[in-house]
Amino acid sequence: MSAPKPVPAWRPDSVATAGTAPDGTRMNTVELLVRDLDAMTAYYQDAVTLDVLDQAGATATLGRGGVPIMVLRQERDLPGADPRGAGLYHTAIVFEDERRLAASLASMAERVPQTFTGSADHLVSEAFYFTDPEGNGVELYRDRPREDWTVHPDGTVAMASEYLDPNQFLRRWHDPDVPDAGASAAVGHVHLQVGDIASARRFYVDTLGFDVTAHMESALFVSAGGYHHHIGMNTWHSAGAAPRAASLGLGDVRILVPTRDDVEALADRLRFHDIPTADDGDTLRFADPWNTRLAVSPETGD
Repeated sequence: MSAPKPVPAWRPDSVATAGTAPDGTRMNTVELLVRDLDAMTAYYQDAVTLDVLDQAGATATLGRGGVPIMVLRQERDLPGADPRGAGLYHTAIVFEDERRLAASLASMAERVPQTFTGSADHLVSEAFYFTDPEGNGVELYRDRPREDWTVHPDGTVAMASEYLDPNQFLRRWHDPDVPDAGASAAVGHVHLQVGDIASARRFYVDTLGFDVTAHMESALFVSAGGYHHHIGMNTWHSAGAAPRAASLGLGDVRILVPTRDDVEALADRLRFHDIPTADDGDTLRFADPWNTRLAVSPETGD
């Protein structure tokens, strides 16, 4: 089944960058394999405030304004994900502005306050963290304007984790009398647990062509088009992790590139590096060194 293509909508902007990953690359939906489809759908619909866009059989697709963000697929027979293994650290949903983020945050505070795990001002963004009922990390955030970011001459972006008071954020930005409507959220980035940073860099930077925007001994952040990061990777809980076995949690990470030519260029790079792929003529599928599955599709058929 091909990865869904979101309808044209708001998304973080893009600028020209040096990597071979094309400018205009962005994240598509994230698939989660879940045990209790009803409970997980309720969490993302009622608490996170996503809309159910489609539900059939064992699969539910949720998003905003017709734009898919999350695909939940029920797999009752799979074992639970290893919290110290490779896989998902969190799915990060970016909201268009503070007011829309505050509306979701207020809903989380009212309905599932026990799932809150923290918040941080990252200089480029303001972020709030949660864990869903099956242990998957969730980040809800908004970006500061790009002109307020500090970009170093080497292309890396100044980021930090400074104190952010969620109650103060709500008092400033939440207005229950203003409706929260429209296509105002998307998957901004996906943060993965990996076994080691050197291998992650060889795969995501040297092979896939993403630019490094921040790096440290235990974490790496990469993007295309000058964004602060589309994919984050860390070894904070997963150092030395082996390739993933089938389990609940992350299904696949879906990425959109501008055209089919971009998909074919990526396929050529993967073949050069002897990385197995499957291509149905629309979506290119492959796995990273820890067997996290990725699916890359074009925004258009050009």
